[in-house]
Amino acid sequence: MKRILTFLVGIGMASSALAQDSTQQKKSDTLVIGKMIIARTPGSAKEDNERERTRVYRRKYKPSNISTNWLIFDLGFTNFNDQTNYSSADAQAFAPGSDEDWFKLKAIKSTNVNIWIFMQRLNLIKHVVNLKYGLGIDMNNYRFKEPVKFQTEPHTNVIMDNSTHYKKNKLAADYATVPMLLEFNFTPRRERGFGLAIGASAGYLYASRQKTITDADGKRKKRDDFDLRPWKLSYMAELGLGPIKLYGSYANESIFENGLDLTPYSVGVRINSW
Repeated sequence: MKRILTFLVGIGMASSALAQDSTQQKKSDTLVIGKMIIARTPGSAKEDNERERTRVYRRKYKPSNISTNWLIFDLGFTNFNDQTNYSSADAQAFAPGSDEDWFKLKAIKSTNVNIWIFMQRLNLIKHVVNLKYGLGIDMNNYRFKEPVKFQTEPHTNVIMDNSTHYKKNKLAADYATVPMLLEFNFTPRRERGFGLAIGASAGYLYASRQKTITDADGKRKKRDDFDLRPWKLSYMAELGLGPIKLYGSYANESIFENGLDLTPYSVGVRINSW
């Protein structure tokens, strides 16, 4: 009887060890690489049991309540909505002799580049309604068609410099900017779905300059605030079309403090991983 009990205990221990080995084998047969899962499974009942299948599939996307996106780039174009009354005393004091043609831009060469250091998305309602906010820099190059020249002495004004041939003439304005948007995600279970975000941004002017290239003087940069407003408040919108995201912004007032009513706006493509 003792021999029989010893024999049965031995069989039980061996079976347990085999089962443990089998479990470990099954665990080792699943490999996770990023968002991909590679699994090896036995064949079906109709097939040879020793034959295995390899299956590759994506892990199911589960949105987080708070997610962060680093280094987002916007590439677009910028321009002015010119509502200046050029017959007014203020406009003529700031730009003597000016008219509606003075500040027209070369549309293709007037660019907007935004670099967002980070953006965060906070879930508000079932990942359908989210709050987005971040921090970045908003860089604008306004490329003029006409040879307008900004002067700072004895006071800031703009003249038409017809005596010089300008190969390049642009005004650059850069802002440290904080955006705040309310996002409506129509496909919350997809990593790159379809949605719309609307909101506003506040930017502080930290650098501005006029860059010119002429035959007489070559390349020159003149740094000044040129009576630009120190703060830029803008309405913002973002349209998500799967992997493609479009953005737009429109300032709530003129870029200049006095004389000219030139309201800047921008449109372009946003490059991020959401």
